[in-house]
Amino acid sequence: MWHGRFKKDMAESVRDFTQSLDIDWRMAECDIQGSMAHVKMLGQTGLLKVEEAEKIQEGLKKVLAEIHEGKFTPSESLEDVHMNIEARLTEIEPLGAKLHTARSRNDQVATTTRLYLRERLKTLDGDLKNFLKTLKANAERHLNIIIPGYTHMQQAQPISMGHYWLAWYEAFKRDSERLNFALDSLNECPLGAGALAGSTLNINREMTSDLLGFARPTRNSLDTVASRDYMLDYHYFASVLMTHVSRLCSDLITWNTQEFAFIILPDEFCTGSSMMPQKKNPDVLEISRGKTGQVIGHMLDLFINLKGLPMTYNRDLQEDKRGLWASLDTVESVIKILNDLLIRVEVDEEKALAGLSKGYSLATDIAEYLVAKGVPFREAHLKTGKLTAWCIENNLSFSDLTFSQWKENIPEIDEGIMKILSPRDSVARRNTYGGTGFAQVQRQLNEI
Repeated sequence: MWHGRFKKDMAESVRDFTQSLDIDWRMAECDIQGSMAHVKMLGQTGLLKVEEAEKIQEGLKKVLAEIHEGKFTPSESLEDVHMNIEARLTEIEPLGAKLHTARSRNDQVATTTRLYLRERLKTLDGDLKNFLKTLKANAERHLNIIIPGYTHMQQAQPISMGHYWLAWYEAFKRDSERLNFALDSLNECPLGAGALAGSTLNINREMTSDLLGFARPTRNSLDTVASRDYMLDYHYFASVLMTHVSRLCSDLITWNTQEFAFIILPDEFCTGSSMMPQKKNPDVLEISRGKTGQVIGHMLDLFINLKGLPMTYNRDLQEDKRGLWASLDTVESVIKILNDLLIRVEVDEEKALAGLSKGYSLATDIAEYLVAKGVPFREAHLKTGKLTAWCIENNLSFSDLTFSQWKENIPEIDEGIMKILSPRDSVARRNTYGGTGFAQVQRQLNEI
């Protein structure tokens, strides 16, 4: 029993209910990292003798070695990772009882969590950069392939498949920027804030901040132990990222159906049916889409946890990490497996073009052709719309029309119309900056 305030030990049921080892043991190495910096600072400021600080550091190294070797079994009776490590340290080196000088578990856990989250986000940043490289590679592979573009899930205009992949590149690039914002928002060191009010002892917060690789110490001790904004910044990044994942998966799931059939998913990333021999199910995409709600839910969980808490630290915050770990694990796994899947996706251009031939996706080209002839756009839009309706009634596509039928429906048309009725030409002509024209897609590739 390490508390002197109580006359009775904690009830076993309370211990089981309040322990957090199932949440925080994964942070053991980061907790020792924070303690190493703290004790070095105590030695530098004279709060510990230099030789005392060195002995405590050696003891912490031995505890870390035991953790790495699997020899350290933490005890729930010690509540959390912090007290388990301190207790084992003190068994190895009695001077460990001095380690907690000028420190509270409130600023300790805030520091440990930031250290751990920083490591995970740096790893995730690397995974996301690989994902962006895959999207770029797909854009290069499929630059000259034509597919239908959709609005309202109706065929709209033909586009380059490379342009499609670059659309997701832009979305996930913004996610990468949000991830780096989340990294920057945790780049302040809480150590030295104490329980809530700082310390009466002569500590050096700038030193511990530098030793742990933070940009600066936190500025306000109350805010330090109360705030979890940096977690919310991560959760917002993760929620937007997974929303993008979900939408991308929905496209590929739809385009892989026999009704669309112009996306070919790799066999090794699909599953069969227990009953229907013909099935090739896009389970990886569906599960990835399905996990999105969990990640968004973890963000809402933390918002709701925080919204009623008074200043400063409250034990409710022990639960802030449960959803954080689950979200991190989910996002990492989804990005890695999707990266492996996407690099193997192929496109059946013949089927994509066959789908275009059944629609009227060149209607905008016709209207703009008329505009170039001096017809006001609204009038051109109306005339082209009426022509489309006439074609539908007569079961004809634009490419089926004779020149006389064109003239009958739109008197302003001349023979040049027959030269613009190619989806490939349509894509190539959309040569405005950021457009789907092949030259523009190549320009985008060069820029990134």
